[in-house]
Amino acid sequence: MRKNLLLPIFALSLACLSLALQSQDIILNQSNRTGIYTKGQKITVTASTDNYVDTLHIKVFKNNNQLLIQKDIISGKDSLLVYEGSFTDPCSIIVEARMKSVNTSLGMVVDPEKLKPGNRCPRDFESYWTKLKKSLNAMPMVIKKAAVLGTDSDKGYTCDDIEINCLGPKPVHGYFARPEKAATGSLPVVLLVHAAGVKGSWCRSEPGNALKYAKKGTLCFDLNAHGMLNDQPEDYYGDLENGELKGYWLQGLTNRDEVYFRGMYLRLLRTIDFLTKQPEWDGKRILVIGESQGGGQALIAAGLDPRVSAVVAIVPAMCDWFGSQSKRMSGWPQPFESNASKNEMLKALPYFDAANILKGSKAIIYTEIGLIDMTCPATSVYAAVNQANGQKIIYPVPYRPHHQPGGVLAKTWEETVYKPRELFISNYLK
Repeated sequence: MRKNLLLPIFALSLACLSLALQSQDIILNQSNRTGIYTKGQKITVTASTDNYVDTLHIKVFKNNNQLLIQKDIISGKDSLLVYEGSFTDPCSIIVEARMKSVNTSLGMVVDPEKLKPGNRCPRDFESYWTKLKKSLNAMPMVIKKAAVLGTDSDKGYTCDDIEINCLGPKPVHGYFARPEKAATGSLPVVLLVHAAGVKGSWCRSEPGNALKYAKKGTLCFDLNAHGMLNDQPEDYYGDLENGELKGYWLQGLTNRDEVYFRGMYLRLLRTIDFLTKQPEWDGKRILVIGESQGGGQALIAAGLDPRVSAVVAIVPAMCDWFGSQSKRMSGWPQPFESNASKNEMLKALPYFDAANILKGSKAIIYTEIGLIDMTCPATSVYAAVNQANGQKIIYPVPYRPHHQPGGVLAKTWEETVYKPRELFISNYLK
C-alpha cells in the first residue's frame, strides 16, 4: 500500500470539486467550492437560470430538517443572491431552489470536525461487546461450502457459496473467492457489504462481486447482510421482504438483545474471523467496502474489530441515531424517531450506533459524504467519523444526495470522487 498517495488524492479531489450545482434550468454557486466553512465564515449562495424571467422558489434548511428561510425570487439573466449568512455552531445547510418542475439543491457544512454524537455512550458499552465477542469466539466454527462454477475468464480462481454458523437468528451467507495458487501470507482481505433492502440486486451477494476483487489479488468475501441464502428464486427474496424482513430496520428497538442490527454486526465479526483464518491472509490488511447500509457496516467493522485496517464507507448509514437530541436529523434508519418507547430506545440503541462503536478506531476511514443527503445526513456521518482516531480521508460532495449524482453532474462526480476512490482501493491492495 502506498500511504503517501492517500492525502494527495484527497487534495486533488477537493481542488476539482465543482463550484456549481447545475440542472437544466438552474445553476447554484456557493462561495467555498468544497462546501466546508468555519465558525463565523460568511456563506454566500447565488443562482442563475436559463435567461428568462420566472419565479424561483427558495428554501434554506439547517441540519436537514429546520426550515430557516422560504422565499420567492423573480429570476432573470443576472446571477441572484439567494442566501447569505454565517453560523457559530457546527451544522449543515442545504439551499433548495425550485422553478416549475425543476428542483436543485446545494449543501454545505460548518465546522464538521466539531460535530459530536447526540447521545452519550453507555458506561457498559465495552463490557457488552466484549461479552458478545467472547460468546462468538467460544462457538466452534462450522463452515458449509459449495463450489460455484465459473467461466473461462475465472480460471485460476475459486469461488464458493459459504455458510458459517453464528450467534443470533441467522448464519453467515455469502460468496468467498480467492486466487488458486497464492502463497501463504501473501494476500489482503476485502469484505464487501450491502446497502439496505432485501430483494434488489444491490442487496444480494453475487459470485461476480467476490471474483472481481479476487482477480485484484485478494481474498474477497461478498457478505449478505441478512443471512439470506444465495442464488434463490425471486419469490424467496420477495417473501422475505414482505414477511420476516419487512421493516427489519425497526425491529427490536426497545431491547438491546433484540435490536435487528445486533445479528448483522455479529455476522460481520464472524466473517472477519473466518477470513483471518485463511492461510493466504497477509496478517495486516483487511479492507471493508460498502455504501449506505453497507457503508454503516464498514464503519461498524472498523469500530468492533481492530484487525480491520481500512474501510471505504460511501454515504454511510447507522450513524448518530440520536442526532435529534441535538436538533439534527439522525442517520438512517432514524430509529429514535419511530413510535417505540423513547426511554427504552435510549437503553437499547446506543450499543449499535456507529457514533459509539467507532470511538477509538485506528482504521483508515475513507468516506464520501453527500451534503444534500436526506437519508444519511452529513452531520450524522461526521459525528460518527469524528470519534475515530485513525487517518480520515473525507470527500464532502456539495451536490450529492443519497444516490449517485446523475445528469450533468455525473461526469464531475465520476472524475473527482469515484475515480479517486477506485485509485485509493487499488493502491491500498497493492
